[in-house]
Amino acid sequence: MKFETILEEIGGFGHFQIFILVMMCCPRIVLPLHYLLNNFIAAVPSHHCNIGSMDDGQIFANLTQDQRLTVSVPRGEDGVLRSCEMFAELQFQLLVNGSNSTEMQTVQCQSGWVYDNSTFISTLATEWDLVCDQKSLTKTMSSIFFFGVMIGAIVFGFLSDKYGRKNTLMLSYVMTIVFGFSSAFAKSYTVFAVLRFLTGFGITGIATNSLVLSIEWVDTDHRSFIGVIGSLSWSFGNMLLAGFAVLINDWRTLTMAVTAPLGFAVLTWWWIPESARWLLANGKVKQAQIYLDRCAKFNKRQQASSKLKLETLSNIEINENQDKNYSYLHLFKTPKMRRLSVLTGIVWCGIALTYYGISLNISGFGLSLYLTHFIYAAIEVPAKLTVYFCLNLVGRRMCQAGTLLLTGTCIAINIFLPKGLWYVRSVVAILGKGLSEAAFTTVFLYTTELYPTVVRQNALGYTNFMSRCGVLVAPLILLLEDVWVLLPQIILCSVAITAGLVALLLPETSNITLPETIDHVEKTRMNDVSSRSAAASGVFMETKESQQTESAEVESK
Repeated sequence: MKFETILEEIGGFGHFQIFILVMMCCPRIVLPLHYLLNNFIAAVPSHHCNIGSMDDGQIFANLTQDQRLTVSVPRGEDGVLRSCEMFAELQFQLLVNGSNSTEMQTVQCQSGWVYDNSTFISTLATEWDLVCDQKSLTKTMSSIFFFGVMIGAIVFGFLSDKYGRKNTLMLSYVMTIVFGFSSAFAKSYTVFAVLRFLTGFGITGIATNSLVLSIEWVDTDHRSFIGVIGSLSWSFGNMLLAGFAVLINDWRTLTMAVTAPLGFAVLTWWWIPESARWLLANGKVKQAQIYLDRCAKFNKRQQASSKLKLETLSNIEINENQDKNYSYLHLFKTPKMRRLSVLTGIVWCGIALTYYGISLNISGFGLSLYLTHFIYAAIEVPAKLTVYFCLNLVGRRMCQAGTLLLTGTCIAINIFLPKGLWYVRSVVAILGKGLSEAAFTTVFLYTTELYPTVVRQNALGYTNFMSRCGVLVAPLILLLEDVWVLLPQIILCSVAITAGLVALLLPETSNITLPETIDHVEKTRMNDVSSRSAAASGVFMETKESQQTESAEVESK
């Protein structure tokens, strides 16, 4: 007997599964609030050198503020004050004849900077003067956070398969709350960087466990629904971040605000069930029976609940060796698992690099920072709904490859579009963002279906690690525009297209039962595909014979 058989009897998609989906919404809303928080807390407002030290106590003191800036700070060709330079000496002649300021001797800012506080009261840049020679540190903060996410993916993947999805989820809640709030009180850049690393480390367990708990409790036919609809929580959280940022323009308060919803998530944790698949795979039959009984009663299948005997559950084909300890090495020990791990690793890395490369670059389209972020988030909703229908219509593999290839195409179009057509570039960029999110939505569900239960969390830990490798370098790639403006876009385009082509090499998983063991992947997945095709052919032949019989009966009448 297989687990899917039991799940069908007690209700593979009912009130119980919807309840789990709703319980997982709150923690998943928090994910984008932290993942993309750097767009706002590390924003760099307009600034210029502090010219207070140039006060000579005579003529300078009698000038207006605009006149003081004119004689103290050079302007660029566009007439905007330069951010990192000031005149070596006061240039009073500029008030009279408007000489060419580019020919006058300048020096780096001597007494700090003055910032425009009309949009942000305080950011990391204004708090610790992360501008000019230090400007790369604002982008580096994203890399530090995602480095924590990357390491956390490996650790929490192991912990989830070793100690269970539910227990590891609580650990993630506690770590994220503690380090998230602590980072808001950091007194230096170094301390803040360490706390953001630890926040990223902790929050990874929420990302992986919330999805797996939802998927492992649902039947085959509704996996795509749970995977896609559940991911709408990310989109809602992403839009919510823009709203938080509009209302809260101090980085410390904003950091606390995006962490606070996890307090409610901790309360809901007590009602979240452990994965029965994981319990059975690890020989915890009695505990599995308790949760399966609860599922049956919740779905009003009490009769099925009474049939769930310990002997029956013990014979479910889950694990060929329940005492065996699985690790990340098992992802590479056998041929098909090794090939699967390499391909999914490349795809995850490509998707993450592309998605965050687009998401972290929300300026340059003629729209405000908040509006651009909100539109980027809002476009994810129709993208996800479209993916839901495409997953069952064209299959997981074609959906995965298609979204990546189209994302790369959108980036390529924007490379050749002139800057003056900012409205066209905005539309193409928004479309590319939606497609990149569609690719991300697909890969979470696809990966969950590709790997067996005994190493599923390890696999998600590994693929999350690979994706964070991509995320880690995404902010650094954006810095390459100082070398060549188009270089970041060319890299993102190439990565998206390469990942799309690699996705075509993965097996299809649509309407196939979740594999339970490594042996299932090595030996039976192809048989499942063959039998599914044979079954479809058999249904077609039976239908055809039935139609012929009905026709004969009609003729005889």
